[in-house]
Amino acid sequence: MSKKTLCLNILFTVLILAAATVLAYLFFYLGKNTTSVAIIYILAVVFISRYTDGYVPGIISSFVGVICVNYIFTYPFMKFNFTIDGYPVTFVGMIIIASLISTMTSHLKLQSRIINEREKLLMEAEKETMRANLLRAISHDLRTPLTGIIGASSAYLENQENLSEKAKTACVKNIYEDSNWLLNMVENLLTITRIQTSNMAIHKTSELLEEVVAEAVQRLRKRLPDANIQIHIPEDFILIPMDATLIEQVLINLMENAYYHGNPHEPIILHVFPEDDQVCFEVLDFGKGIPEDKLPVIFDGSPSTPNASGDSRKGMGIGLTICRTIILAHKGKIYAENHEHGAKLSFCLPLREEKEHDD
Repeated sequence: MSKKTLCLNILFTVLILAAATVLAYLFFYLGKNTTSVAIIYILAVVFISRYTDGYVPGIISSFVGVICVNYIFTYPFMKFNFTIDGYPVTFVGMIIIASLISTMTSHLKLQSRIINEREKLLMEAEKETMRANLLRAISHDLRTPLTGIIGASSAYLENQENLSEKAKTACVKNIYEDSNWLLNMVENLLTITRIQTSNMAIHKTSELLEEVVAEAVQRLRKRLPDANIQIHIPEDFILIPMDATLIEQVLINLMENAYYHGNPHEPIILHVFPEDDQVCFEVLDFGKGIPEDKLPVIFDGSPSTPNASGDSRKGMGIGLTICRTIILAHKGKIYAENHEHGAKLSFCLPLREEKEHDD
């Protein structure tokens, strides 16, 4: 124990015992309530044990409390007298009760500290796992589009005199699509960096549900003009506490994932509905669905299984990890499952801001 902690323990113990003595004096001499004196000192022992380090302050305060009861509040006053009939039993009983309470309180506090430390270690281990998965996802999701850009640009530069206009346009289009894909991944990485550097703290404001959904769909259609999106949202006026930019990023990631991994001839369905004290968002595609072994880990940053066309550059490992990070930062939940005709990715956000209480 450091010298500073020792001094704080002594100061706190003295102040609490002094306050308990003053309170007991008021009860005893003004209210003529003798039964409250022992209870007041036992409560003082509980406070001292709870807010000091180690067992010693609580045990010492137990003895001090018993001595004060004998010296100040037992006849003859301001004198020690341990020969009163029945008092030795009371004395020993009070010491045992106060000491047990002190020991139990200190032990519970120690257990709570150990549990908190274990939770921190588990969180750190989970973060390390997420970092490893994210690095694998980055290597997977960046390598193939970069290879495509290099291959298309090399083919264009080396064979431009022999390529037809249609072939040249195809090369430039591939470069354009892969560049946009890389830009999207950079935006995702910046998003997760922003959240992690702010220690998962985000600034929430009450946002209109319809406006957030409309902005996300509009941004996606600029990126994917061929996407067929069907939107089902409630007609009611719903305000949700959120960081609108981040939730829009989640919706874009999920709908983009549905576009690349679903059936291009079928629509993407975005369904939003209130449920109890939260609002749920569902994005459905009509593809082959998600392999069962991938469902539990799909948000962990693992590279996605290539789609039916074998286009592995459309992996959403980073994007889905971003989605989970954002939703958890909003105190929400995110799920992945399959429906009868494809995959369904959904998340729920609380309608009311949760207040955090310090222990």
